[in-house]
Order: sequence, then C-alpha cells, then structure tokens
Amino acid sequence: MSPTLTSALLLTAALTAQTGGSSGRPLSAEEVAKLESKHLTNVRQVTFGFFRAGEGYFSPDGKQIVFQAVPNLPEAVFLEPKSNQYEYQIYVADLAANARPRMVSTGEGACTCAFFSPDGRSIIFGSTHLNPSPSGPRTAYSRTGSRYRWSFPEGMDVFRADLDGKGLTRLTDAQGYDAEGSFSPDGKQIVFTSFRDGDAEIYVMDVDGKNPRRITNSKGYDGGPFFSPDGKRIVYRSDRKENDMLQLYVNNAEGTDERALTNEDSVNWGPFWYKDSRHIIYSTSRHGHSNYEVYLMNVDTKAEERLTYHDGFDGLPVFSPDGSKMMWTSNARGTDRNSQLFIADFTLAPAPEPKAAANP
Repeated sequence: MSPTLTSALLLTAALTAQTGGSSGRPLSAEEVAKLESKHLTNVRQVTFGFFRAGEGYFSPDGKQIVFQAVPNLPEAVFLEPKSNQYEYQIYVADLAANARPRMVSTGEGACTCAFFSPDGRSIIFGSTHLNPSPSGPRTAYSRTGSRYRWSFPEGMDVFRADLDGKGLTRLTDAQGYDAEGSFSPDGKQIVFTSFRDGDAEIYVMDVDGKNPRRITNSKGYDGGPFFSPDGKRIVYRSDRKENDMLQLYVNNAEGTDERALTNEDSVNWGPFWYKDSRHIIYSTSRHGHSNYEVYLMNVDTKAEERLTYHDGFDGLPVFSPDGSKMMWTSNARGTDRNSQLFIADFTLAPAPEPKAAANP
C-alpha cells in the first residue's frame, strides 16, 4: 500500500521538487519515495554488471525482459577493446533474482530498440552487424547544448530472431537507417522508423518485412512508434518544431488522424502505452536537460501527472502488459551513476484529471 500523504504535503513537496528542494537542493531519498509512492512503490534496480544498460521491454507474459546494454571490459593489462566496444548489444533475461542475461545479438556492430513479438517466441531489433563500419560521418539526434543524443548509423536494419538469437532474419534492407521497431498487438505488423525517403519518417510493414507503407509526412525526425494495446492508435515522438525539441503525437494506425499531445520548449520523448489504450508514460526535460523525469498522460484529455522525482535522468519508461509494473532507465539511482534498468510496482489510480479552467 502507498503511504498516506496529506494534500498539503503533496503540494509543498511538488512545488519544491521543481528546483530540487526548498533551497534548490536535491530531494532526499525519503522525499523522493514519498512523492513517487502515489503511483510507484518498491523501486529496485534490475540490471547489474554492465557498463551501461537501458531501454528494456517486457515479454507478453511479463516473465522476461529484452534490453540493450554495453558489457563491461574484462580485467586485463594492455587491453585493446574491439572497435564496437561501447556500442549496445541486445540481451534477454528472465525477470528473476540472479538470472543471467543472454546476449542474443551477434556482438558485431551496433544494436538498438529490441521488442518481443506478441506470442513471446521471438524478438525484433535494429542492428548494423552486416555493415559494422559504415563510411562517412554518423548522423545523430542531439538537443543543442546538452548531452542528450542518439545516433542514426548508416546500414542499420531491422532483424527478427528467436529468443536465443538463432534464426536471425533480416526484415529491412533500405538505404540508411531502419530501427525503432515494435509489433502490432495481433503480431501481423511492425511499425518502425526509416530514412529510406531521405527524412526520418514512420512506416508500417507486414511482419515478414513486406509491404512497407509510410504513415507520417512532415519534415523532421519522427520516431519511437508504438501501437496501442487495442491496435487502433500509434504514439510517437517528432521534431516538428525544427529546434531540437521533440514533441509527442498520437495517430490512427493508417496515419490519417495525427494530433499533437505536447507543444512546449522542452524535449518530450519515449512515449509508451498503458494497457487501457488511453494513458501513456513518457520522459520530459521540462525540469532541466540534466534532470529528465517521467510523466503519465491521458491522451484523450491531455491530463497529466509527474511520476518520478529523482535528480538525474529517468527515461524510456514502459509498462508491463498487465499494467502492474513500470520499468525505465535511470543514471542516478544506482551506486555507479551509469545508466541501468529499474522497476517499480505501478498503480494508475488516482488517474490524472484535467486541470480546471481558470476563472475569467
């Protein structure tokens, strides 16, 4: 059970948390726990032993996770790291104490954005292992003046594999970058991001990689798409403001009913659906570009509420299929300050309510 907090305590803590504390100080662990306990309890670290790890997703039964991670260097003298030593690889692990993660990518090139198929028997992910050393500079998305950045390496394609990494099958082979893929709930389609037409747009293809069709048509980067659990809508991020400010959008599965969910001078990204197909979680820089926090939003009313209050980066949040857990990437909650996965028990109630209209 979440501890009971008075309205006055919540209001005071929420106001002081905007700047870290009453004097601009970081919140204490106790203060963070009280604020987060309205929706998040039993917060604990998931991944250990990696140089960094993050962007994890649950299997359909909630018993496994797939994530990207960079392994630590072995203890050695005069070690010569591999050329891709600090690139992400893909791992699958049972969500159980002392479980050993298994690398399921090839270990070559760079990987990103893994996701379970709805039947739980396979995964998809982006990889450059067929083109591990592309020529020319690597393009990237970066918030001007900050460390917020991710790459769009040439030669990255979407692959499908069994849970042990076997049966690796290439699904895309277009020029440039294909990644950020996820399945439709019925397992018949994959939504993903591609530069194949010269601009980063969102596409839907059949599960075997055939019949790709473009569903966004605006200048700028569109990415990180996910189908709603009912299969009727897609949520994604987009750089429509052309000033390195990602905003959130929702659309129908055909791409004919796009609607902006955010419109502000901050980075809003990593949206992911709750099981009711009405609420999403996402991360925002509105509290500073060194202090990304996770928010909960009703996509129909735009009512929202802050979920995390820990100083540092909290992002890439996802829900378990049954909605009882939230997992995300944090670089400040662990002891080593490197990015790792964390998990918490989640409750939606009380869901965020629309703000009352101001008196005229």
